[in-house]
Amino acid sequence: MKVLKFGGTSVGSPERIEQLLPIISSQAANKHLVVLSAVSGTTNDLVTLSALYAKKDIQAAYAHIDKLYEQYKKFVHQLFKTEEGILEATEFIDKIFDLFYQFKNKNFTSTAERIILAQGEIISTTLFHLHLKEIEVTSVLLPALDFMLIDENNEPDIEYIQEHLSVEISKYPEEKLFITQGYICKNAEGEIDNLRRGGSDYTASLIGAALQVEEIQIWTDIDGFHNNDPRYVPNTKSIAKLNFDEAAELSYFGAKILHPQSVFPARKYNVPVRLLDTMNPTAQGTLISGETSNQNQIVAIAAKDGITAIRIQSSRMLMAYGFLRKVFEVFERFKTPIDMITTSEVAVSLTIDETGSLPEIIKELELFSAVEIDNDQSIICIVGDFRKSNHGYASIVSDAVKHIPIRMISYGGSENNISLLVPSTHKIEALRSLHNRLF
Repeated sequence: MKVLKFGGTSVGSPERIEQLLPIISSQAANKHLVVLSAVSGTTNDLVTLSALYAKKDIQAAYAHIDKLYEQYKKFVHQLFKTEEGILEATEFIDKIFDLFYQFKNKNFTSTAERIILAQGEIISTTLFHLHLKEIEVTSVLLPALDFMLIDENNEPDIEYIQEHLSVEISKYPEEKLFITQGYICKNAEGEIDNLRRGGSDYTASLIGAALQVEEIQIWTDIDGFHNNDPRYVPNTKSIAKLNFDEAAELSYFGAKILHPQSVFPARKYNVPVRLLDTMNPTAQGTLISGETSNQNQIVAIAAKDGITAIRIQSSRMLMAYGFLRKVFEVFERFKTPIDMITTSEVAVSLTIDETGSLPEIIKELELFSAVEIDNDQSIICIVGDFRKSNHGYASIVSDAVKHIPIRMISYGGSENNISLLVPSTHKIEALRSLHNRLF
């Protein structure tokens, strides 16, 4: 079996949905399990709808629903060719949009919001299933809410997923094509929940790991990881192979093609992940596996925006073995992850990208240190073979950006990564300068 995940742009129009079956059929496997995101733009529309209900702006919410309904009504009439197909799809869409109207007189909670957000994937998968039915292709629609579960810590319960998904698939021993929703799940209280934004990649990886499939395929609108950001740097190239650690570094530090969490289940269960392009299905894409193919070379550059740098200085830090513990405990209490960290004898500099609790964090840090904040920073991540036996890479990187102000450098924490922190206004210049020097 192969798991094939198609993102929002891959199902973003009736024409794109019609192209899915030829792609699926071209992938040699005994069975296929297809994971779909919501149609491109739909999740944003549902977030907007939820915000309007939360503000109790019912008139605006209803106008937003009406607008979205007209878009999907047009979508249905373009995708389906027969009266029977149009009728069945329209009846389904009507039920979904009737649900949207039902939140008028309710106290709008986070649970209600999650119910609304879940409908995007339910719509896309059902329309694809009905499309296949219309063209007389047999498929099985497996509701993700029957087997995708997160625990009280919002972590996926992979044993539960494995057990319950295997049971669902075993009910259809002769079927070859299964469809399910990405992103959505149930939580430990049995409520509808989700894997957060980008979670369809995570769904595919979790399913692939749970079922120990032959391969997980992530189909999007670019032909795999590139060695730099093609939006800002000309003449980038796709990377044929990456190992799991390299892919994890690139996805976490800014490469948008793959959700960062998606690498970990596949790595744990050693299931290959292949990134492919729905607009160019014959392109080789990028294969991510446990094999190391990029020895003694620099592989790629990525950038992560929206970074805040925090410098924490205290005269009491000198020789104080408990200082770092106190610093980390502050961030732990506010559940704020740290990206980069550098230390000196009297100061610590670190970066975060989640600033919701920043005022509270600063207040606590100032109880025992002086704090300086730099906003609007970007992390530039250079991924390659940086084992201690390799020499000279640090000097090459530093020479390439010697004309750019560097706020922080992290080197040695990983054998796959050198990270630089620069003001975001210098990001593009840094990406291009590094590209010209390293490739």
